Amino acid sequence: MQRPLFFTVLTCASALLLTACGGDARAADTRSPSVPSGVTVQASSATSVHVMWEHATDDTGVSGYEVFRAGTKVKSLPAATHMTDIDGLAPSTAYAFTVRALDGAGNASAHSAPVPVTTLAPAVEDRRPPGRPGAPTGRAEGSRAVILSWGASADDRGVTAYDVYQADSRVHSVPGTTTTARVTGLRPGTVYSFTVRARDAADNSSPDSAPLDLTTATAPGGGPNTAPTRLTAVIRPSAPPAHAVELTWTPPATGAPVREHQLFLNGRLATTIVWGAEPPPGPATYTLTVTDPPGTRYSLKLRARLPDGNWGDFSAQRTVVVGD
Repeated sequence: MQRPLFFTVLTCASALLLTACGGDARAADTRSPSVPSGVTVQASSATSVHVMWEHATDDTGVSGYEVFRAGTKVKSLPAATHMTDIDGLAPSTAYAFTVRALDGAGNASAHSAPVPVTTLAPAVEDRRPPGRPGAPTGRAEGSRAVILSWGASADDRGVTAYDVYQADSRVHSVPGTTTTARVTGLRPGTVYSFTVRARDAADNSSPDSAPLDLTTATAPGGGPNTAPTRLTAVIRPSAPPAHAVELTWTPPATGAPVREHQLFLNGRLATTIVWGAEPPPGPATYTLTVTDPPGTRYSLKLRARLPDGNWGDFSAQRTVVVGD
């Protein structure tokens, strides 16, 4: 009576093992990501181009992208990236580029349609950067995109591109004949600070334009934005070799006094600003002392501690440069 029972148990165990194995096999991912759309290629200089595309989709998630030149892979990039520069090209030469997406199982999409581009003619010696672009204006387009425009920049040999930056990272580029851009892939209910730089054929970049803060629409069911607003940062000389970074901002409206803020410098927590008593009404101020050499860039942003004890949304980012 025991032997049949033992056999039955083994049979069940084997069946379970086979089912598990069969289940894994049936769950294997064989579906390729969608083809990246919106591929554009812009000549940045005599020896480089800038390639951009829209994010692809996949049932299990895109793991990366590959950029090809005439069928040869020239770049592999992570999934969060949707632009890259291709260097080492020949001046005044025609090229064509495609992009394809990959998923975690190694499935690759079809290539995008080839996009032709011709690199610029060799530039004569040029060390003069373009002038600062005019102050940008814009609006949020729903919860995941913004529309920007700015005043044209001047250059002694001509502007070849405008680069849009968000938090010191280039997120978009357009030809020098264009002064508008649509930036996508943003998060709902988030404040972003954008600046624009002009670039010439020798890859000289202008100073940053004035910053523009835009807040994307909140997603359905999302809570209110809790970011500090109207952040300004001005750097002033102090006792050598120190410099004072003077910050002013408006704390978020939380229904209770905001007694605590965290200040981030170049993406890292620099200090926690605490009011031991009742915070002063109106805008808040704080001065940060720095001692790095001239030309050093500082990126600063804040967030407030909310009445429930959690930290709120980050403010827009501001960048200052230590003067000569």
